[in-house]
Amino acid sequence: MFRALLAITFMALLPGPAQAIESAPVQSARAVATLVSDVDTVQAGRPFRLGLRLRMVPGWHTYWQNPGDAGVPPELTLALPPGSVAGPVQWPVPQRLPEGPVMAYGYTGEVLLPVQVTPGLDALHIEASATWLVCEQICVPEEGRFSLDLPQGPAAPSLEAPLFATADARMPQPSLFTAQIGLDGTLSLLGAGLSAATVRDAWFFPAAADLIEAAAPQKVRVRDGVVEIGLTPGRDFPRNAGLDGVAVLRDPGGQESAVLVRAVPGPDAGGTVWRIILLALLGGLLLNLMPCVFPVLAMKAVALARLSGAGRGAVRAQAASYTAGVLTAFVALGGILLAVRAAGGVVGWGFQLQSPVFVAAMAWVLFAVGLNLSGVFAAGGGLAGTGQGLAGRGGHAGSYFTGLLAVLVATPCTAPFMGAAVAAALAAPVQVALLVFLAMGMGMAAPYAVLAMVPGLARALPRPGPWMDVLRGALAFPMYAAAAWLVWVVSLQAGPGGVSAATAGLVLVGFAAWAFGQAQAAERGGRWLGRGAAVLSMLGAVAVLSAVVPAPVPSTSGAEPFSPARLATLRAERRPVFVNMTAAWCVTCLVNEQVAIAPEAVRQAFAAHGVAYLKGDWTRGDQEVTAFLRAHDRDGVPLYVLYPADGPPRVLPQILTEQAMLDQLGRVGG
Repeated sequence: MFRALLAITFMALLPGPAQAIESAPVQSARAVATLVSDVDTVQAGRPFRLGLRLRMVPGWHTYWQNPGDAGVPPELTLALPPGSVAGPVQWPVPQRLPEGPVMAYGYTGEVLLPVQVTPGLDALHIEASATWLVCEQICVPEEGRFSLDLPQGPAAPSLEAPLFATADARMPQPSLFTAQIGLDGTLSLLGAGLSAATVRDAWFFPAAADLIEAAAPQKVRVRDGVVEIGLTPGRDFPRNAGLDGVAVLRDPGGQESAVLVRAVPGPDAGGTVWRIILLALLGGLLLNLMPCVFPVLAMKAVALARLSGAGRGAVRAQAASYTAGVLTAFVALGGILLAVRAAGGVVGWGFQLQSPVFVAAMAWVLFAVGLNLSGVFAAGGGLAGTGQGLAGRGGHAGSYFTGLLAVLVATPCTAPFMGAAVAAALAAPVQVALLVFLAMGMGMAAPYAVLAMVPGLARALPRPGPWMDVLRGALAFPMYAAAAWLVWVVSLQAGPGGVSAATAGLVLVGFAAWAFGQAQAAERGGRWLGRGAAVLSMLGAVAVLSAVVPAPVPSTSGAEPFSPARLATLRAERRPVFVNMTAAWCVTCLVNEQVAIAPEAVRQAFAAHGVAYLKGDWTRGDQEVTAFLRAHDRDGVPLYVLYPADGPPRVLPQILTEQAMLDQLGRVGG
């Protein structure tokens, strides 16, 4: 007994190990939080570190300083004695955490958020408060109060010091590379040691929210001395300023290194601009192949027919007029879009057809074009261009308005490459953005311009003859069909009242065309009477536009209305989801629905795999749909996104087929 007491006394007199300096825990069913110190004693003027230690239950996470698309970062407030100073929170490199259609940046498992403290006294009593958000399928805000007493003495590492060493290993390091940011969102790291042999993958975390679209893919390109990370510009993307954040580089062996990035606008901005312009040119060229252009094929057919038999100079002049009309329309639409965005509005490409008033007016214009082609009234001599009814006289004016009208009707849908070009244009300075829209116009006008500029192609057209009058009459019917389609769009946007106003306007436009035609055939005295009747009818049609007011858009059978909340719920239930972003005025969307989504085999595949179908209607510019489009680097419809039961979402092609849909649905893993 005596020996045991002696041993205990001896052990008590030995120098003790480092003490555990950790506050009482604040604990919930989701996380445990404490305040820890890396030393167990302090001396005035000698810095040490405190840290908020969060340990999350598996499946739960908290957030980084920039939480991404969702979440709130932890906050730590220290109450220190007078003379003591605390620095900012130091943030370890986060993880990318997909949450349905959005991307968050945060931490799972355990994280320590250190703060450096310089004490003003030789002993400290520290009070602290903190708030943090933990999320799984739901998010729960939590908070706690903590206290620590640090006595005076030579600073020695505490038992918690290894936690700070672990946190230090996860901190981003100063970069040895030069960083540049392009107008299109391309982040370039330049320096020795960068190559495909040292970098297999890379990604970027911006220091603040809304600088980039967090959920958009970051495409990586590596070559000797350069790593390029393709970012999608966000709402607050710095157009003419630098970009701060953290870049993570992963080598072929899977090891990751993180560096602090302070990217400056790159001197190769000109090259970036040319890449954007090339995308815009390709997008405009491919727009000629999109189903949205089908209603205006008559315009192009008449324009091409006008070239047959004409001299080389006349052909080029007509092509220049048509191209000028296309460019005017693109620049005007792009300028309005930029102005609305600058004023804080949220609109996308094709925004003009979200207004039932504009749609009704376009229906009347196309109806008038059809009447002109049917010979109800004349607009200049010879074969009049479809837009010549607006000019009143002269072939060049007809070509100009042909291009103008073609763009107004054909641009609601986006072609491949157009989405990226429009997104880059909206993030670029105004002068660059207008160049991008001009490039899209040049792409759309290119086939006609090439035909005009290559004499051999123009000479290959049939020679003038009676066939041109037959073609003129036949091409009126696509115009009537397009007008009828636009009235149907009005029915979805403005209901029965809108249809009544639109059809009343058609009657007045028809009467105005007839009266104008009669005036053209009448003697001098009758001309003024006919023209007056035509003007009064058109004024009446303009007055009728006030009756076209928006009405609720009816839901579509077989699909649930899209909402971010509903999508998040379905994703939380681990159900596969197919999201269809469409609009009544998007012909590509309507064709895809009939060809690839509506067939019975596809509907059966939806049911067999338990795929929920959400449909977002952008007919009138729904803001939630606009936000979803922007999150996927799109400024127009259609957009199709398929969410498997597990794993990242897949963006499907803009042109769908039934077999492609069946193949995709068979891989959802429901």
